[in-house]
Amino acid sequence: MNKLKDLLYKASAITILVAAVLFAFYPLIAPWVMAFAVAIFTVITMLTPYPGKSIRGKRLFLFQVFSCILMAVATYLMFNNKNEWAVIMVIAAIFLLYSSIVLPKVYENEKE
Repeated sequence: MNKLKDLLYKASAITILVAAVLFAFYPLIAPWVMAFAVAIFTVITMLTPYPGKSIRGKRLFLFQVFSCILMAVATYLMFNNKNEWAVIMVIAAIFLLYSSIVLPKVYENEKE
């Protein structure tokens, strides 16, 4: 089950990137692809909460949740052909990248 969840998580992340590039060529199809991928990414993120008890770890998990919300907002803006969707997506990516790098380190420190 975890392998399937990891595979879907990674595939949805790659699909989000593909949809962002696809918007330049097919602006009518890209928002639908983005919405589907963001929905899967968000559901898997919500179903995999931070397992530890560290306040810092929980805050970093909330960064991930916030980035999912920002990606949903970016998708909404993409549907409305607002170019601000790219800025919101970059902000979400920064939050997600930071939390993805730091969260495993915090969890390892908490285990010790």
